[in-house]
Amino acid sequence: MERSPLGATSAKSLPLILAREFAANLATPMFLLDARGMLVFYNDAAAVLLGKPFMELGEIPSDEFAEVLQVTTLDGEPLHRKDSPAGIAYYQQRPAHQTLYATGYNGVRRAVHSTAYPLFGTEGEMHGVFNVFWELDSDEVHD
Repeated sequence: MERSPLGATSAKSLPLILAREFAANLATPMFLLDARGMLVFYNDAAAVLLGKPFMELGEIPSDEFAEVLQVTTLDGEPLHRKDSPAGIAYYQQRPAHQTLYATGYNGVRRAVHSTAYPLFGTEGEMHGVFNVFWELDSDEVHD
């Protein structure tokens, strides 16, 4: 695949295009992984959690993204990529939800609900993962 100057690949699946359009128009933090495991988009609300706008970061492999968005359990244990909601949705191709801590580029640790869904096309092929976050207030976190 060729990459554009902004980091976008030249060919995207229709479900990913539609999911990106959906995410771009909402104030709920969301990010998208494609079928190769590449982070292909996150919206402005997710940029607040990550501490960097998508236009600065661009598309990156999910293992590099795991370094950008460091996640731990509420007990402080590192959450491995395959065990995160997005990892479960990607590797096991099923929805997953977890409450966790996420720390982005800005060093701010936030407690969030993370819910991820695999994106399947009409023929049942996997197109990627749609991950939604919801930040918790400090009184909602139960360590």
